[in-house]
Formats: sequence, structure tokens, C-alpha cells
Amino acid sequence: MTEGEAAAAATAEQGARNLLMRVAAALVLAPLAIALAYAGGWLWAGLVTLAAIGLYVEWLTIVATRTPRVLAAGVAGLAIAGLLLAMERIDASLLVLVVGLAGVVLLSPERRLWIATGFAYAAAAEVASIVVRLDPVNGFGALLLILLIVWGTDIGGFFAGRRVGGPKLWPRVSPKKTWAGAIGGFVASLAVAAGFSAFGFGKTGPVLLLGAVLSIASQLGDLFESAVKRRFGVKDSSHVIPGHGGLLDRLDGFVAAIVLAAIFGVLRGGADGVGRSLMVW
Repeated sequence: MTEGEAAAAATAEQGARNLLMRVAAALVLAPLAIALAYAGGWLWAGLVTLAAIGLYVEWLTIVATRTPRVLAAGVAGLAIAGLLLAMERIDASLLVLVVGLAGVVLLSPERRLWIATGFAYAAAAEVASIVVRLDPVNGFGALLLILLIVWGTDIGGFFAGRRVGGPKLWPRVSPKKTWAGAIGGFVASLAVAAGFSAFGFGKTGPVLLLGAVLSIASQLGDLFESAVKRRFGVKDSSHVIPGHGGLLDRLDGFVAAIVLAAIFGVLRGGADGVGRSLMVW
């Protein structure tokens, strides 16, 4: 075996191990996320708050500004906001997050814009994820639809990209992503939306349109996180999830999709009717 063949074999073996770890992690984490989403209330709010804190901590690590006081102020703001959101005090939680944003900016010795962006990113994910679930009738269905669209986009993109290959989507930002993968993920999201519609969850046209828009948002969210990592020369946001990297690596698409869905739901039905606005047409 030549040196080149040995290197190729090692790369293939590493890729197979990585895929196995990705699948194993997904088989554990996905059912847990769905179970807590179904439970709603304090359990879901607790998971979301912990995830938002994790996103903020990883963001600070990426931009290399993990100053203790900035870290503590942001974590405190997200934790208190999560508690208020669990109590359905949306107005108070937003006020706390505004104060938290001002606090991390004022306490930051450098890169204040980057730190503010990271806190706002985590805060938006926290508020949107909990607000979508608040509707006791339609909240779980809406949240499950968003989760499955994002997962379908990831899975469809991963396998279409590996099997078809072809031109790169944006090589300067994400060298591995291809147009084939982007299209494959988009098609998979439409299949998920069509499945929901077939089982009576929403009218076909609006649900397909929602699936398409959220799939695009998910892919743009993935590219955004890749661009931030590329800007600071970081490969993975952390190694907390085997085969997936960090929370930012795993949740970047979901954050973009859930925030966009929440904004649309609020505009259509108010803060207390987001789930219904997404599922009832």
C-alpha cells in the first residue's frame, strides 16, 4: 500500500468512526430533547436555559474573551430570564435580558460587539425556544415540526453532500458544504413538512412553505456559525458532544430556525399564541 493509499484509508476509517459517534449521540440526545419538549413547563425551560448558557460560554471561548465577570454576568442574565420564562413572565424576562446585555457590554474589556452578539444570540434562542412551546395545545406540535425540519435538513444535507459531492456552497466559510448537500437538506425538510400535513397538522401549502423557509434559515444559521469560527480560527466550538463538536456546532441551524419561527408566530398571533400561529392556518 502506498503512502497516499494509507492516508486515504486512515481518513476513511476516521470518517466512519466520526459518523458512528454522530449517530450514537443523536440516538441519545434526540429522544431526550423530544421527551422534554413534550413535557414542556419547567423541564423544557430548564433544558433550554442550560443550552442557552452553554451557547454563551462557547461563544466567549471562540472569540477568546472569557473574562470571569463577563461570563458571570451573562450566565446570571440567562439563568434569571429562563426562570421568568418558565413562569410565563415574558415581559420581565425580556427586561432582564436587556439589563444582562448592557451588563456584559459594560464589563467587557475588549471585543464588546462580539460579546454583545453572543449574548443576544443565546438570549434569542432561549426566548424563542420557550415561547414557541408555551401554547398548551399546539406548542409541542410546532416545536416538534421545527426540530424535525432542522434535523431533516442536517441529515439530508449530510448524506446528499457525501454521496453526490460537486461544487462547494461557500468554500471560504465552510469548505465541506456543497450545493448538493444544501439541496438535499432542503428536499428532506419538505418531506418532513409534507408528512406533518398528511397527518392533519396544518394545510399543505402553508406548512410546506414554512418548512422551506425554516430549512433555508437553518442552513444560513449553520453558515453564520461557521463564519464566526473561521473569523477566529476555530474548528469546533467545543467537544462536549461526541462526533458533533459543541452546542454551537449542533444547535446553529436550530437557533436560526426557532428564532425566525418565533418572530413569525408573534407577528401572526401574539406572544401567547406562537404555537397556534405556526400550526393552525
